[in-house]
Amino acid sequence: MEIATRIQADIITAMKAKDEHKLTTLRMVKSALKNKEIDKREPLTDAEETQILTTLIKQRRESVESFTKGGRPELAAKEQTEIAMIEGYLPQAASEDEIRAVVQGAIATLAEAGTKPTVKEMGAAMKVVQQRILASGLRADGKLVSEIVKAELAK
Repeated sequence: MEIATRIQADIITAMKAKDEHKLTTLRMVKSALKNKEIDKREPLTDAEETQILTTLIKQRRESVESFTKGGRPELAAKEQTEIAMIEGYLPQAASEDEIRAVVQGAIATLAEAGTKPTVKEMGAAMKVVQQRILASGLRADGKLVSEIVKAELAK
Protein backbone atom coordinates (compact mmCIF):
# COMPACT_ATOMS: atom_id res chain seq x y z
CA MET A 1 0.00 0.00 0.00
CA GLU A 2 2.98 2.31 -0.45
CA ILE A 3 1.44 4.09 -3.45
CA ALA A 4 -1.84 4.82 -1.65
CA THR A 5 0.05 6.17 1.36
CA ARG A 6 2.14 8.50 -0.82
CA ILE A 7 -0.98 9.71 -2.64
CA GLN A 8 -2.72 10.49 0.67
CA ALA A 9 0.30 12.49 1.88
CA ASP A 10 0.42 14.39 -1.43
CA ILE A 11 -3.32 15.15 -1.21
CA ILE A 12 -2.70 16.86 2.12
CA THR A 13 0.23 18.79 0.64
CA ALA A 14 -1.89 19.86 -2.35
CA MET A 15 -4.66 21.01 0.00
CA LYS A 16 -2.23 23.14 1.97
CA ALA A 17 -0.76 24.58 -1.24
CA LYS A 18 -4.29 25.18 -2.63
CA ASP A 19 -3.28 23.41 -5.87
CA GLU A 20 -6.75 22.53 -7.21
CA HIS A 21 -5.70 20.63 -10.35
CA LYS A 22 -3.25 18.41 -8.48
CA LEU A 23 -5.76 17.87 -5.70
CA THR A 24 -8.56 16.75 -8.03
CA THR A 25 -6.19 14.46 -9.94
CA LEU A 26 -4.90 12.82 -6.76
CA ARG A 27 -8.42 12.41 -5.39
CA MET A 28 -9.44 10.72 -8.66
CA VAL A 29 -6.49 8.32 -8.36
CA LYS A 30 -7.26 7.63 -4.70
CA SER A 31 -10.90 6.89 -5.49
CA ALA A 32 -9.92 4.51 -8.31
CA LEU A 33 -7.65 2.62 -5.90
CA LYS A 34 -10.33 2.59 -3.18
CA ASN A 35 -13.03 1.37 -5.59
CA LYS A 36 -10.85 -1.54 -6.67
CA GLU A 37 -10.07 -2.36 -3.05
CA ILE A 38 -13.81 -2.37 -2.22
CA ASP A 39 -14.56 -4.59 -5.23
CA LYS A 40 -11.82 -7.00 -4.18
CA ARG A 41 -12.79 -6.87 -0.48
CA GLU A 42 -9.20 -6.97 0.68
CA PRO A 43 -6.17 -4.64 0.53
CA LEU A 44 -4.53 -4.21 -2.87
CA THR A 45 -1.05 -5.50 -3.59
CA ASP A 46 1.61 -3.18 -5.02
CA ALA A 47 1.24 -4.92 -8.40
CA GLU A 48 -2.51 -4.26 -8.43
CA GLU A 49 -2.01 -0.61 -7.48
CA THR A 50 0.53 -0.26 -10.28
CA GLN A 51 -1.88 -1.89 -12.74
CA ILE A 52 -4.65 0.56 -11.79
CA LEU A 53 -2.33 3.55 -12.28
CA THR A 54 -1.20 2.14 -15.63
CA THR A 55 -4.84 1.87 -16.70
CA LEU A 56 -5.50 5.48 -15.65
CA ILE A 57 -2.49 6.65 -17.67
CA LYS A 58 -3.67 4.69 -20.71
CA GLN A 59 -7.10 6.35 -20.43
CA ARG A 60 -5.44 9.78 -20.27
CA ARG A 61 -3.31 9.03 -23.34
CA GLU A 62 -6.42 8.07 -25.31
CA SER A 63 -8.06 11.31 -24.17
CA VAL A 64 -5.03 13.34 -25.28
CA GLU A 65 -5.26 11.72 -28.71
CA SER A 66 -9.00 12.47 -28.95
CA PHE A 67 -8.61 16.06 -27.79
CA THR A 68 -5.75 16.64 -30.21
CA LYS A 69 -7.79 15.30 -33.13
CA GLY A 70 -10.78 17.36 -31.98
CA GLY A 71 -8.80 20.60 -31.94
CA ARG A 72 -8.84 21.05 -28.15
CA PRO A 73 -5.15 21.58 -27.24
CA GLU A 74 -5.98 23.09 -23.81
CA LEU A 75 -7.77 19.89 -22.73
CA ALA A 76 -4.98 17.74 -24.21
CA ALA A 77 -2.43 19.74 -22.18
CA LYS A 78 -4.49 19.21 -19.00
CA GLU A 79 -4.54 15.45 -19.61
CA GLN A 80 -0.76 15.45 -20.27
CA THR A 81 -0.24 17.15 -16.90
CA GLU A 82 -2.34 14.46 -15.21
CA ILE A 83 -0.30 11.74 -16.94
CA ALA A 84 2.91 13.27 -15.56
CA MET A 85 1.43 13.41 -12.04
CA ILE A 86 0.25 9.79 -12.11
CA GLU A 87 3.54 8.52 -13.60
CA GLY A 88 5.34 9.97 -10.59
CA TYR A 89 3.84 7.18 -8.46
CA LEU A 90 4.87 4.35 -10.75
CA PRO A 91 8.23 2.60 -10.82
CA GLN A 92 10.64 3.81 -13.48
CA ALA A 93 9.65 2.59 -16.93
CA ALA A 94 11.96 0.03 -18.52
CA SER A 95 14.08 1.17 -21.43
CA GLU A 96 13.69 -0.35 -24.87
CA ASP A 97 16.99 -2.24 -24.43
CA GLU A 98 15.85 -3.76 -21.11
CA ILE A 99 12.57 -4.86 -22.68
CA ARG A 100 14.41 -6.32 -25.68
CA ALA A 101 16.67 -8.34 -23.33
CA VAL A 102 13.63 -9.76 -21.50
CA VAL A 103 11.93 -10.57 -24.83
CA GLN A 104 15.02 -12.33 -26.21
CA GLY A 105 15.36 -14.36 -23.01
CA ALA A 106 11.71 -15.40 -23.13
CA ILE A 107 11.94 -16.39 -26.81
CA ALA A 108 15.10 -18.38 -26.08
CA THR A 109 13.27 -20.21 -23.27
CA LEU A 110 10.35 -20.99 -25.58
CA ALA A 111 12.79 -22.20 -28.26
CA GLU A 112 14.42 -24.60 -25.76
CA ALA A 113 11.01 -26.18 -25.08
CA GLY A 114 10.60 -27.06 -28.75
CA THR A 115 10.96 -25.26 -32.05
CA LYS A 116 11.68 -21.55 -32.32
CA PRO A 117 8.38 -19.65 -31.99
CA THR A 118 7.10 -17.73 -35.01
CA VAL A 119 4.80 -14.71 -35.28
CA LYS A 120 1.84 -17.13 -35.11
CA GLU A 121 2.80 -17.97 -31.50
CA MET A 122 2.96 -14.30 -30.50
CA GLY A 123 0.23 -14.72 -27.86
CA ALA A 124 2.21 -17.36 -25.97
CA ALA A 125 5.39 -15.31 -26.26
CA MET A 126 3.63 -12.17 -24.99
CA LYS A 127 2.28 -14.06 -21.97
CA VAL A 128 5.78 -15.25 -21.01
CA VAL A 129 7.30 -11.79 -21.61
CA GLN A 130 4.64 -10.01 -19.52
CA GLN A 131 5.17 -12.47 -16.65
CA ARG A 132 8.93 -11.88 -16.77
CA ILE A 133 8.50 -8.10 -16.83
CA LEU A 134 6.18 -8.24 -13.80
CA ALA A 135 8.54 -10.61 -11.97
CA SER A 136 11.51 -8.32 -12.57
CA GLY A 137 9.61 -5.36 -11.13
CA LEU A 138 9.88 -3.34 -14.33
CA ARG A 139 7.12 -1.29 -15.89
CA ALA A 140 6.68 -1.39 -19.65
CA ASP A 141 4.18 -0.06 -22.16
CA GLY A 142 2.23 -2.98 -23.66
CA LYS A 143 2.31 -1.50 -27.16
CA LEU A 144 6.12 -1.20 -27.10
CA VAL A 145 6.48 -4.74 -25.73
CA SER A 146 4.18 -6.04 -28.48
CA GLU A 147 6.21 -4.31 -31.21
CA ILE A 148 9.49 -5.70 -29.85
CA VAL A 149 8.07 -9.23 -29.53
CA LYS A 150 6.76 -9.07 -33.10
CA ALA A 151 10.13 -7.83 -34.40
CA GLU A 152 12.07 -10.52 -32.50
CA LEU A 153 9.74 -13.33 -33.67
CA ALA A 154 10.03 -12.16 -37.27
CA LYS A 155 13.83 -12.61 -37.21
